[in-house]
Amino acid sequence: MADFTLYETDWARDASRLSTVRRTVFIEEQGVPEAMEWDAHDATAIHILALSIESTPIGCARLLPDGRMGRMAVLSAWRGYGIGKALLAAVLRAAQVQGHSVLMLSAQTHAAGFYAAAGFEAVGTAYEEAGIAHVAMQLKLN
Repeated sequence: MADFTLYETDWARDASRLSTVRRTVFIEEQGVPEAMEWDAHDATAIHILALSIESTPIGCARLLPDGRMGRMAVLSAWRGYGIGKALLAAVLRAAQVQGHSVLMLSAQTHAAGFYAAAGFEAVGTAYEEAGIAHVAMQLKLN
């Protein structure tokens, strides 16, 4: 098990570290156009940042005010160590604190099983976003 920490932050405080992870995973690794990666939602979102014990950014996710989760990314060298599960759990806690009854997300289809294992259900059929197949998913919160 890799050592890492998570903490809740915002774009004003940690844009540089959050951007490092998202640029590496989405723009460089997956080929998402840069213009599609950055949006106005970053300023209003709750962000969760995963850091190595050396304080290097290794993963992130965000929760929008309307209860949508997104931009979850873990650097390739850090995948398989439970960081994604920890990020998801942190977003779930933040959504509950915010009073959301449903957490929604747009999952890349290759990751749909990861979310399904956490209790998310697909809503509708697959669609394409940024050249990548996605499916809408949701989880009812208690």
